Amino acid sequence: MCDSCGLKGAVHRPTLDRRGALALGLGVMASAAAPFRALAEASDKPPPKPENVVSPGEALDRLMESNARYVSGIARRHDFVAGREALIRGQNPYAGILSCADSRVVPEFAFDSAPGDLFICRVAGNVVNPDNLASFEYAVDVLKTPLIMVLGHESCGAIKATISAIVDKATLRGHLPALVAGIRPAVEAVVNQPGDRLLNATKENIRRNVARLKGAEPIVSAAVSEGRVQVVGGLYRLETGRVELI
Repeated sequence: MCDSCGLKGAVHRPTLDRRGALALGLGVMASAAAPFRALAEASDKPPPKPENVVSPGEALDRLMESNARYVSGIARRHDFVAGREALIRGQNPYAGILSCADSRVVPEFAFDSAPGDLFICRVAGNVVNPDNLASFEYAVDVLKTPLIMVLGHESCGAIKATISAIVDKATLRGHLPALVAGIRPAVEAVVNQPGDRLLNATKENIRRNVARLKGAEPIVSAAVSEGRVQVVGGLYRLETGRVELI
């Protein structure tokens, strides 16, 4: 028999009084807020690499100073073992690099960097695409990376292939046509200019991809307009290893 209604065989859940309902509601709210509270607590923790918390201008200065060490052959000795423990709890790279996939260009070496310093996306021709754009949005919005560099280089095969497709009407095999589609506007813009066609196209391609990142809504463009992020272009010289700002 139910103690609440008196009916034989009936079993009813006890009704909640006002105090009980309030307690239940508070419990549900506390459970729902737990993930957000955990995120807030995590954000209060010191970054894995405090030295990487810098302004966009300071990040660029550091990047170019690091490249100067690489060029002169006096790169620092990085203790990779000592830094591993700090990086277990997260990352806060001071610069993002959109680099060509060319094996001769190694951003970690070119900028004399240790693990946790650089957030790198690589694709032939260093072109902005949906995948690497989303990756840089993560770096900017979540990791608070203050600087992004589009890093092109001399004698880029992807640029050469695009020039060949436009000027010589060469037929590209496999998926190469999709790859060079993003480079084509830069080549077409300079194809009739005087000087070194390959170098001109490489620089123009860097400039156009810098512009794409700067204008990428809603995340990167907002960070740029608010001064939280700087986007720059760089040209890697194969003979010396020096990176020139474009």
